[in-house]
Amino acid sequence: MRTGTERALVVLDRQEAAEDIVRITFGDPDGGPLPSWRPGAHVSLLLPDDVERQYSLCGDDLGPSTWTIAVLRDEAGRGGSRWVHENLHPGAVVEARGPLNHFVLGKAERYEMIAGGIGITPLLPMIAEVEAKGRQWRLSYAGRSRSTMAFVDELCERYPGHIEVYAADEGRRLDLPGLLGTPQPGTQVYACGPGRLIDEAEELVSAWPGTELHTERFAPRELSAPVRDEAFDVELIYSGQTITVQPHQSVLEAAEAAGAMVVASCREGTCGTCDTPVVMGEVDHRDSVLRPAERAQGDRMMICVSRAACSLLSLEL
Repeated sequence: MRTGTERALVVLDRQEAAEDIVRITFGDPDGGPLPSWRPGAHVSLLLPDDVERQYSLCGDDLGPSTWTIAVLRDEAGRGGSRWVHENLHPGAVVEARGPLNHFVLGKAERYEMIAGGIGITPLLPMIAEVEAKGRQWRLSYAGRSRSTMAFVDELCERYPGHIEVYAADEGRRLDLPGLLGTPQPGTQVYACGPGRLIDEAEELVSAWPGTELHTERFAPRELSAPVRDEAFDVELIYSGQTITVQPHQSVLEAAEAAGAMVVASCREGTCGTCDTPVVMGEVDHRDSVLRPAERAQGDRMMICVSRAACSLLSLEL
């Protein structure tokens, strides 16, 4: 869905970052500035046939001149990465939306970074920032082989002593219990990668005090049954409408059917595009974006997957 917030990007540069991974740098077609961003941000590329995909910004330049992403070609995926690999060469133009950030780098005495495969991308600007600030940090980077691990050589060269590489074909496996099994006061953990890696990290860090774990997922977590399996009402305070969300519908789908102006992208609770303020009501959070402390506040929800835990919600829509 086009909302008028899109912008055109032109491909300025394309490089092979690893096996089946391309690094693409975009600029404004007219040479103008792009919105600045912070580590952890991503942009949505609007591809043909209403396909929209999110990619982490991973360049060193946080300013307004260029945006850089790295994309793994996934033959088993839904087609977005294949289109990017086949079509985005220097001079090509694509529409984008963003940047948006739900993986924000916080303040800490020490940082534990964990990457699985292409999950290295959002961590790159984080590493550059914490290094520039003189913070303590370590990166544990796991993958099938060094040839499939983007940026591995330049990371090891640029940050000697900070990088632990776990390449499966070299016989090294990432030992998360050994890494995270003991609480580390003053440390924040940032993890991005496959679901099994994130699930294990969440389980291990759940024993730590506070909310030290920050994650970004490639795919949504498995959903349990909703708190309520019956219909519920949603008041859209901007339009004055009250709509009914059926058991088979999402809040997003019901709002769209009622003609409400909503912005969404992944529709599976991973990108944060449909983040909506909650005015009243209890939320059944089912997304993969909000941390436990953010869920407990109850003042926002991802309407593509999250539902009501009560009979009536009131939303800023």
